[in-house]
Amino acid sequence: MKKVILLAGPTASGKSELAIYIAKKINGEIINADSMQVFKEIKILSARPEDYKNIKHHLYGFISVKKNFSTGEWIKYTEKKIKEILKKKKTPIIVGGTGLYFKSLIDGIAQIPNISKAKRDKIIKLFNQIGAGEFYKKLIKLDPKCKNKIIKNDKQRMIRFYEVKFYTKKSIFDWQKNTKNNLKDIHFKKIFLNFPREVLLVKIEKRFKKMVDQGAIKEAKKFKKLGVSKTLTSNNILGLKEIMSYLEGKMTLKDAVERSIIRTRQYIKRQMTWFRGQMKDWNEFNDLKQADLRKKVLKFIRTP
Repeated sequence: MKKVILLAGPTASGKSELAIYIAKKINGEIINADSMQVFKEIKILSARPEDYKNIKHHLYGFISVKKNFSTGEWIKYTEKKIKEILKKKKTPIIVGGTGLYFKSLIDGIAQIPNISKAKRDKIIKLFNQIGAGEFYKKLIKLDPKCKNKIIKNDKQRMIRFYEVKFYTKKSIFDWQKNTKNNLKDIHFKKIFLNFPREVLLVKIEKRFKKMVDQGAIKEAKKFKKLGVSKTLTSNNILGLKEIMSYLEGKMTLKDAVERSIIRTRQYIKRQMTWFRGQMKDWNEFNDLKQADLRKKVLKFIRTP
């Protein structure tokens, strides 16, 4: 069977560097599985790899922040890239922190009928009118299957779950039962970097401060000038909202940095909850010494 490497882990776990090391060792090419690193105008705040080290990278910085980018679109692009890389007798290495991308690639994605922008805008308008709390109550009443499946401040997913049930008369969870994987004869080698949370917290603090030094504020200024709709996915890039508040004079730079770090910590917690719940059959690696980690991961990859 053809081998495809899946490398997942929370923010700041060193996935990009490990992926490059693996690619050099096994003649691989890297495919992005981070929903924020697809946007071309935000490189620093999305923590897009700075140096590709002469390894071919795909699906990084190729979509405008003015466009939404769905899991279904990512699957379509990724399946195509996997086939192209395998055809070249090379190994695809899919790396990122967006758990839903990996799950959808392995299990397949539901074929939900397309819902027009005009229809979606009506649901967004309703959300904005009544607020997250009341919208959550309406969602549970409309689709009881959503109860305990979503948190109340997850605006995008709430709107998505609501619109699917409202316009298709069928719960998104019923649609998801009928999924299929389009990749045949593929052996996925599943790697999950599971480092202690306290280690990651130290890393994210250093990394975010480095982002500010590298030009994150200038990047946010450019984003602000683009006039991106508040409903688009790119607004979820960690630190962007906080720096925009600083630019608007609503908080100091120090507060913006501190709040960005706190938000990143909260995001890591959600990532880890997802990974532990959805990726139970993945192989976990938690070696803090890079040499040991690389050695073990390579051994695992090379095992049939």
